[in-house]
Amino acid sequence: MVELKSEREIEKMRESGRIVAETLEMLKQKVAPGVKTKELDRLAEAFIRREGGTPAFKGYRGYPASICVSIDSEVVHGIPGERVIREGQVVSLDVGVLKEGYFADGAFSLAVGKVPEEVAQLLRTAEESLYCGLDFFRVGNRLGDVSSAIERKVEEKGFSVVRDLVGHGIGRSMHEEPAVPNFGRAGTGLEIKPGLVVAIEPMVNLGGGPVETRPDGWTIVTKDGSVSAHFEHTVAATEKGPLVLTRP
Repeated sequence: MVELKSEREIEKMRESGRIVAETLEMLKQKVAPGVKTKELDRLAEAFIRREGGTPAFKGYRGYPASICVSIDSEVVHGIPGERVIREGQVVSLDVGVLKEGYFADGAFSLAVGKVPEEVAQLLRTAEESLYCGLDFFRVGNRLGDVSSAIERKVEEKGFSVVRDLVGHGIGRSMHEEPAVPNFGRAGTGLEIKPGLVVAIEPMVNLGGGPVETRPDGWTIVTKDGSVSAHFEHTVAATEKGPLVLTRP
């Protein structure tokens, strides 16, 4: 069942979203060669708690860390640990926050130093596809319009969307209805109404779209070993247009 949020609930989610955005902005400055991924996790958890929030991922279905740190061919759900970030890698950071009973979720990917032009183009395209999707998240449109816009932007640049993973509704639970695929047909799917809040999150691969899960049970990687990028915002539908709750 899809739960539409009241203005009061959206304001509460905006506060959770602020913490997500500021955590990601802080982490963006800390990603560098030689940094261990567990250090990013430590910094994120400390910042979230200092702001009055709770790391939403920690303990969620048994997940052992506060954030996800995925590198190169890792699409999502990479577990922070002893790995050291190296020059030339693509690092994707995913942060969720719970505050006063409401969740927000956001992610971004960035290159560490210099990367091949095709990888830089992948990052640009994945981020652009998120904003293409956000632009169609308007009252009266349908979720298929959002999905179609993302897929069109990705494929016109020669990249692939991940079809096994989707965006999602969000609110009093981290994952709610409806699902928000990154592919689809315009004019189909759930009608977007005021109060609908979702996390839109394109996952875009340099190679093919198929993915698989590593033996740790969490880390999802591209089957062909190609680099992947992930961008995400939590957004509310309002009469005035899409309200991005995880914008810095």
